[in-house]
Amino acid sequence: QVQLVESGGGLVQAGGSLRLSCAASGRTFNSYVMGWFRQAPGKEREFVAAIGRSGGSTYYADSVKGRFTISRDNAKNTVYLQMNSLKPEDTAVYYCASKYGRRIVSGMEYDYWGQGTQVTVSS
Repeated sequence: QVQLVESGGGLVQAGGSLRLSCAASGRTFNSYVMGWFRQAPGKEREFVAAIGRSGGSTYYADSVKGRFTISRDNAKNTVYLQMNSLKPEDTAVYYCASKYGRRIVSGMEYDYWGQGTQVTVSS
């Protein structure tokens, strides 16, 4: 069982930045691909970014490419999402997720999910 706890959300003006963190329990963090997803009110949950087990491979949704950066620190069992040049349409609850294995995916086939952290971008 893996527990994921997100933090770092909040209210920010358009053009601003936020850094989300996701702390994972367990001793096998580096066995999991990690991903970030988001869900805006009235919309389906969507993929944002994912990172491979060693941190060497990353994958982004087109909507955030060039603005968001995913990274991980396996020594701290933590994955991060640096969000720059935020837009009002980035407003959503952001979820961290983990998937056992090496294949990076953008779908919902992740094994564990956090409770989410709210990000609100004002115009």
